[in-house]
Amino acid sequence: MKDKANKFFEDAINKLKVANEELNRPEEDVITYSVCKNSQLAIENYLKGYLTQNGIEASNYKTIDSLYDECVKVNKNFEKVNLSDLRCRSHIIDSTFCNEVSSVSNCHSIADKLDTFLREEKIIS
Repeated sequence: MKDKANKFFEDAINKLKVANEELNRPEEDVITYSVCKNSQLAIENYLKGYLTQNGIEASNYKTIDSLYDECVKVNKNFEKVNLSDLRCRSHIIDSTFCNEVSSVSNCHSIADKLDTFLREEKIIS
């Protein structure tokens, strides 16, 4: 289980890194699909990694909301990471909600906050 959890965390960190690199381009050159998709996948993998690390089968949860809700059940501190600005949280992950830079920025910001939270909780390093 620990190796599987570490793989989720590693994938999440890599996806967030790709999103960061894309966002560091001039605004007119930013490929919003890339930022959105990589941010969504980072969020999903962080949550799946946490659940897996805690012995919960993450594949039973199909949306970011359901993954997050299960994480909150395990650790109430997850409530510190507010997902309310994430428009796609209750849908199966895709890119249909990422048509404008502000949505993409919200998604990226949440992925970054989740990364910070997991580091502060000493779950990842």
